[in-house]
Amino acid sequence: MKKIFKVILVGLIVVIAGIIGVTTYQFNTYKPKPVARKANPADLKYFQDSYNDCRKSFLAQAEKIKGIYNDVRISNLKIESKADPDLTIDYCYIPAQKTSERLFIVTSGLHGVEGYVGSAVQQMFLKELLKKISLDNMGLLLIHAINPYGFKYKRRVTENNVDLNRNCSTDKKLYESVNSGYSDLNGLLNPTGKANPKSIGNIFFQLDAIGKIIRYGMATLRQAILQGQYQYPKGVYFGGRELEPSIKAVTPLIQYMARNYKMVFCIDLHTGYGKRGTMHLFPNPMKDKKKKAKIENIFAGIPIDWGDEADFYTVTGEFTSYIGQIIPEKYYLNMTFEFGTMDSQTTMGAIKSLHNVILENQGVHFGYKSKEDERIIKHRFLEGYYPSSTPWRSKAIADARKTLLQAVKKYQETVE
Repeated sequence: MKKIFKVILVGLIVVIAGIIGVTTYQFNTYKPKPVARKANPADLKYFQDSYNDCRKSFLAQAEKIKGIYNDVRISNLKIESKADPDLTIDYCYIPAQKTSERLFIVTSGLHGVEGYVGSAVQQMFLKELLKKISLDNMGLLLIHAINPYGFKYKRRVTENNVDLNRNCSTDKKLYESVNSGYSDLNGLLNPTGKANPKSIGNIFFQLDAIGKIIRYGMATLRQAILQGQYQYPKGVYFGGRELEPSIKAVTPLIQYMARNYKMVFCIDLHTGYGKRGTMHLFPNPMKDKKKKAKIENIFAGIPIDWGDEADFYTVTGEFTSYIGQIIPEKYYLNMTFEFGTMDSQTTMGAIKSLHNVILENQGVHFGYKSKEDERIIKHRFLEGYYPSSTPWRSKAIADARKTLLQAVKKYQETVE
């Protein structure tokens, strides 16, 4: 009997050791699947690798349309900052040329580091798509780099560590809300001490994460982490204590530009979550069935993840929903484009993406064990939002080109 017990015990140890070995190898060698297509050089010309270059290119494209449309307005909003005096949100506004019926808004850089792709899409829109649509009864507002600090310094968040897509509400009670699920995970999400990707804890990070998945379930865990939190200022996905300067700045701009229009439609550009090389449509759940049907018609033939399925998550303080709050008298529609980078719809992709965010945040607040550790962490983080892969970049522009053109044309046919 003892012999059988020993055999079983040894077997279990071997199985557990095997699982640990396999998952550790998978985690530490993880790479998302490559995009199976050739890069189109014409798509790549829209990408620049610094905030200043993106800004210059966006403004240059905007200037080229001044002689084509009447009353084009190109300007900027200077953002107050203790860290950098040269941070601006730039915008280009083209009013409806005949009758003011609809306003179409495209925003980028809400999560700063995601602005590189957002800027490229906006530049493409100005250069290619404008000439394919009519602005007789539709105005266009492109807002570039809503989070210029994060854009310039390659962070998702503002200089106050605030995630702007968790920061937006006309109700101050948002900042008093408690995400209890997040509190349970605080130790995992917000380690202290100098960031070291080669530490034992980080090499075996997937074990802790998988343990949490087994305990809570993937959907519950994802919701608790990504929903947004307002108790830990140095933590990931912190939504702030009040509206951030960037949101305070764009609020009156949007209200002013929307004042003469009956309908407003906003598309916010993001990167990160989802299948690599795929552009996902990720709105928050919508209770208004008529509006939901109109949005589904605008994006006919394109899958929409409404956020009401068990495996998805919703956020508090979301930006595009906030726009509806500040223009309540308008018929408002919204959508978020998310260009997937890390195959985060898979378990290992989700764990790796989260780990990259955790290490980057830890390094910012507590420093790095070495210069090499800082380089590794920042490189992995940037790749999670702005992949260096030219096929990925080309696919992002191609998807945006096709979907935005359809969205604009369908929106122009939409009535209340």
